[in-house]
Amino acid sequence: MALPPLHLPAEVWTHVFGYLSVPDKLSLRASCKYFKKLVDHWSLWRGWTAVLTFRNGSYTRRFWDSLRRRKVTSVVMRNPGAKDWKQLSQELPDLSAVVIEQSAMENLSFGKDFPHLKRLAIRNSDVVIDAHTWPHLEQLTHLSLCDVTFPIKSSFLPFISHLRNLTSLICHNSGTLVEPIWIMESILSYLPKLKHLSLSSKRACVYVPKRPVNEGISSLSSLELIQFSHHFFPVNTMKKVPHLNSLSVFSGDVYQKMSSAGSHLVFLLNKWLQNLPELSKLAVTRGPPVKMYVTSIPATVTSLTLCSSRLSLEDISAISVQLPNLLHLHVDPWPLNLGANVAEIPELFPKLRSLKLRQECVSEKDFLHLHRLQNLEHLEILDSTQHPSHLAGQLQALSNNRFHVASSPSQSDPMLCTCIHQVY
Repeated sequence: MALPPLHLPAEVWTHVFGYLSVPDKLSLRASCKYFKKLVDHWSLWRGWTAVLTFRNGSYTRRFWDSLRRRKVTSVVMRNPGAKDWKQLSQELPDLSAVVIEQSAMENLSFGKDFPHLKRLAIRNSDVVIDAHTWPHLEQLTHLSLCDVTFPIKSSFLPFISHLRNLTSLICHNSGTLVEPIWIMESILSYLPKLKHLSLSSKRACVYVPKRPVNEGISSLSSLELIQFSHHFFPVNTMKKVPHLNSLSVFSGDVYQKMSSAGSHLVFLLNKWLQNLPELSKLAVTRGPPVKMYVTSIPATVTSLTLCSSRLSLEDISAISVQLPNLLHLHVDPWPLNLGANVAEIPELFPKLRSLKLRQECVSEKDFLHLHRLQNLEHLEILDSTQHPSHLAGQLQALSNNRFHVASSPSQSDPMLCTCIHQVY
């Protein structure tokens, strides 16, 4: 096709294409040469991450040209070899975000090969990071390590201590078994700009000797503890991060009513929450019934996530009393579902702007009560494969299309590891 359909200006087509999903853009791109050129316009690919797999060999020159036209700045590399890494650095040297998955490459020059690199994630890999490469990585602001094996257990801490511009650090199931509290204290003392920290203490990421560290107050604002062992973190942990406004706790084991571990978790949650006066977001997965710690939740919390935990009407009522200004609620209880309690949500949480829950085992009559949420803007039905298509239509009709109903979760950030997806 030599000329575009309807002879519309290119600017009009580009504006229309901006409403398409990525799969639709790619399908349209394959339809004709004219659309192929328009679809590759950089304005249509802002924030897009290219996922590259190298099992079938290298990519063609034409492929790299298309990525450059789109001004791609974020890439996920799966199963890359040294040759693939070299080609990527030659073809897309201006990348600002790189994810490496399932790799065993050595002597990687992250900063030297990608001088504009800001975000680096390594997952399911055996890597050798030379501490002497740190001058080329001082510009890093985000570092994520998940299931990463380091050949020398003591090499990582000297390396990370130089990355003083880091604002986000994720370290899950990487390295050797140590007490995470020492890792947390050391990281906070070395990284003064750190705002977000996510740790898994199932296997912590570095060996840290028990030695005195800086006892200053951290400016950390977001903390995630993934699959942690309760005894690894002392009662006064949160006193070191008093300015925290987001806390996510993912217990490694399903809460057992009479277990000592479960009782200790209840004790920790109560003490931790009492030390966080600025908290606005709380997520607890596989935790005890919320009634056991609800009175310790700061009234400043406006966003609450409760997953894989028991949640009765008594629990929900207690939450509404403690958090009268709750705006965002995500509930996914286990082993029992919400059932008829869903109908009580509009009365208990009238200010909600977003709500995530399952429709399973909830009658249509009870579920349709959600239309009474006058301030609701977004409703996400987690078990979208089971929810009848007409239900969303009925809700929107009853609310005069006041809020959006999502029948499937939004596309996840490829920069996040699967540990985070499991939590949320």
